[in-house]
Amino acid sequence: MRHHTTRSALEQLTEYYDDTELVCPECGFEDEEGHWRSETDGNVVEYTHECPECGAVGEHTLTVRRD
Repeated sequence: MRHHTTRSALEQLTEYYDDTELVCPECGFEDEEGHWRSETDGNVVEYTHECPECGAVGEHTLTVRRD
């Protein structure tokens, strides 16, 4: 029997950033052990990742729209 896990859209986006955006655009360091962090206030979701080599911070900000 297969076990299916349900992930939210925000968890899926975090996984996407973890898979595709862990090379620092400032110094080129590839953070193979890195992880994007997310914080939300319910209206805005902010994703950040700090390069452990040079300290540059990558950011993505999303506004939650409620229809």
